[in-house]
Amino acid sequence: MSTATARPGTLLVVDDNDDNRDVLSRRLRQKGFVVDVAASGPDALACIERDRYDLVLLDVEMPGMSGLEVLRTIRARQSHAQLPVIMVTARSQGTDIVEALTLGANDYVTKPIDFPVALARIRTHLAHKWAVADLHESEERYALAMRGANDGLWDWNLTTNQVHWSPRWKAMLGHDESGIGDSPDEWFDRIHAEDVAGVKGALSAHLIDASDHFESEHRMLHRTGVFRWVRCRGAAIRDQSGRATRLAGSFTDVTETKLSDALTGLPNRLLFLDLLDRAITRQSRKPESMFALLTLGFNRFNLVNDSFGPITADRLLAAVARRLQASLRRADWISRGEPTVTLARLGGAEFNVLLDDINDASDALLVGDRLRETLQDPFEIDGRQVFTSAAVGIAISTTGYSRPDDVLRDATIALNRARADNTSRCEVFDPDMRQRAASRLQVETDLRHAIESRAFRVHYQPIVSLRTGRIAAFEALVRWPHPVKGLVSPVDFIPLAEDNGLIGHITRLILTESCEQMVRWQQQFGDHAPAVVCVNVSSKLFADSALVTELTSILERTGLRASNLKLEITESAFINDLTTARTILDRAQAMGIELSLDDFGTGYSSLSHLHGLQIDTVKIDRSFVGRIGIERHGSEMVRAIVALAHSLGMDIVAEGVETPTQAAQLVALGCEFAQGFHYSKAVDGVAAGELIAARPWERQNEPESPAVVGYA
Repeated sequence: MSTATARPGTLLVVDDNDDNRDVLSRRLRQKGFVVDVAASGPDALACIERDRYDLVLLDVEMPGMSGLEVLRTIRARQSHAQLPVIMVTARSQGTDIVEALTLGANDYVTKPIDFPVALARIRTHLAHKWAVADLHESEERYALAMRGANDGLWDWNLTTNQVHWSPRWKAMLGHDESGIGDSPDEWFDRIHAEDVAGVKGALSAHLIDASDHFESEHRMLHRTGVFRWVRCRGAAIRDQSGRATRLAGSFTDVTETKLSDALTGLPNRLLFLDLLDRAITRQSRKPESMFALLTLGFNRFNLVNDSFGPITADRLLAAVARRLQASLRRADWISRGEPTVTLARLGGAEFNVLLDDINDASDALLVGDRLRETLQDPFEIDGRQVFTSAAVGIAISTTGYSRPDDVLRDATIALNRARADNTSRCEVFDPDMRQRAASRLQVETDLRHAIESRAFRVHYQPIVSLRTGRIAAFEALVRWPHPVKGLVSPVDFIPLAEDNGLIGHITRLILTESCEQMVRWQQQFGDHAPAVVCVNVSSKLFADSALVTELTSILERTGLRASNLKLEITESAFINDLTTARTILDRAQAMGIELSLDDFGTGYSSLSHLHGLQIDTVKIDRSFVGRIGIERHGSEMVRAIVALAHSLGMDIVAEGVETPTQAAQLVALGCEFAQGFHYSKAVDGVAAGELIAARPWERQNEPESPAVVGYA
């Protein structure tokens, strides 16, 4: 028995004969049916008016109102599918059967009733009724879903090559019922030219490999002439041989989600590039018009992310977006003209502003400065006050653009320039910036290759005792023999290596080579070898606790004692985070490594830092040494630094010593050590060994001063 016929049916048995009525109703109840009875036509109609029945067994011959009259009344109200009626008649009354069928009877049984036959017919008509009802309900549900859904539906008969498009599908593209035919070209001809191949390829793949479904996101031409983004899903129906005969699916307009940033709701990269492309097109048609692109980049945003976590960082970005939007809506502070303003987020911690129809670059600069001012007040995020600041890069259309990517590139170049220049936080792009950026990129690429090939060379400049003339130490200085540019100074590549994270690799190479060289000198010259090799360590590395682990590993591999290594650092290594720097330096000093503060007097020169960090050596910058013997009070700064360092138990190295006069006056001022061209430029390891062997400045039989603590 099917699922449909397993339902309990409610029947009405109509017969004026009590015995016939009672027997039939009793047997039907035994089969699980719910049965009501009526003894006349009016009673039957009253029951049907009052209650709902699945089927009626109706006697033809009844006094008063005949069964045919009752049938005629029923059919005036309900169809044969809504309420099946089986007529009960005598075998000899053929005319009654014909008339009953004409009036809308579903079937008939004859008296005396053959119950198994009657039961089979009842179940057949009930099953049909319920199947029709289920189909009708399904169709109603489908129609309701179509009306309520935001999707457009389509049904493609692959045999006839005709497509049924739902009204919603047509409306999504701006057309009414009659505006679109039944050809597949109504779809394909409206797909953006750049997307056609992808859509057809995905369709063909689905039809050929019998995958579960087809899905594609592409642009469709709206009647207004703009393209809308749609997500198309579909699946094929196949015959027994596996050949697709039908393809049906839906279209969903995803323009808003496709073109907006999920975090801020602002236009995203896809939409913004389209708007920028339109601005370029307008400017090409009207050369006198101008537009500007502003890129706002936050300073040290990663610090927020690292300190508070990505969720708080995202909330900050959302709050920034709201504040920038509010500020741009009050655009009356743009002094001249009323440009169209579009704020967008293309990703990360950057926002972009498109100013269309401006008068000149000053409008863009004004907007950039005002937006930066807007961000100065703190943000309340998760109960915390978070401060932000931003730099702004600006690209103006007068530079000449044909592609949106080029405008974005130049605005980013200007942003990087603004970040690099602490005196300016709002920078307008000029073509020279692009050349510098390209050169910088090339240097970075070459730098990576140099690291991979270990192309760097270490040169050594002697640090000489002013009292004895002995080479007390060497400072290791990295050189880069570039295949095209020749020997590149560290001034030209170390800052770049610090910015792009390559400085750690370079420092590791320098430390390893310097320690190995120092061991070779010790083996070759014994007691005459210099006491220390000094290696510069970038301030960028003092935020990473792995530095001490790396130092330990290098010393173990090379066999050099920690007391023979001195790290040269600048004040920038600890000025931003003294606690972290102090921890790392303490661990290094605990190993026996000494510390030298480079370029003293040119930075923050905090006396508390000097005392707190327990520096072993202070190096006087060459700018002070160069004044000795030239300016009237040229030696006073050196005198003050020497006195300060000695009071804190530190020794002094004077850098940039170029003349005998400077060397003599440094001795008089109490300075212990010197380095500079007066003694030697930085030379390779072989030449440095020759200097150790020659001992060119050493004065025999003059003992080292006991005041010397750094290089003894």
